[in-house]
Amino acid sequence: PYYIESYDISNTAGSSNVAGMVVFENAKPKKSAYKKFSIKSFDGQDDYGSMAEIIRRRFTEYIDAQGNDDADEGFKKLPDLILLDGGKGQVNAVLPLLQEFNLDVPIFGMVKDNKHRTSAISTSGGRIEFNSKRKAFSLVTQIQDEVHRFSVEYHRKKHTKSALENSLTQIKGIGEKKAKTLIVKFRTIDNIRNASVDE
Repeated sequence: PYYIESYDISNTAGSSNVAGMVVFENAKPKKSAYKKFSIKSFDGQDDYGSMAEIIRRRFTEYIDAQGNDDADEGFKKLPDLILLDGGKGQVNAVLPLLQEFNLDVPIFGMVKDNKHRTSAISTSGGRIEFNSKRKAFSLVTQIQDEVHRFSVEYHRKKHTKSALENSLTQIKGIGEKKAKTLIVKFRTIDNIRNASVDE
């Protein structure tokens, strides 16, 4: 596969649910094609439901992009392979979407061993073990590490911003809208605390 997309879900006990998508083209990261998603369809922790939502949105973007010159370039083509961070549960959650959208894209889960190292890729009915000396193992490990890093980094930013907004709305006279405006302008609580009344 020349063009690979990989997805990972990140949250803290079901809050600030997000997903990251990374792209590897010709076995190298293509950072300009990376995407961030906020989970919108539910609250709480459901990795399978989150993965299904994200892949549904990805396929919808692909369908909508056909014949649309203004569409996001990253969504205009389908990958040669999709790798999900997780095992057959994640794969089973998204396979029905291939039939629903009438698309043909191989989808595998990336499985880690008890030492948190990539050990296999998983299908809905089994798994393919890796030989740790093979290039395929090195590539999938690199992809799994990168998608995890990217989704966790996005989650941390979103979680910090959400916590900051919540702390600001505890102040009398500041609602959600004003809290967001303050965060955009000042970035941190310290900057807000040190700002003048006029600012």
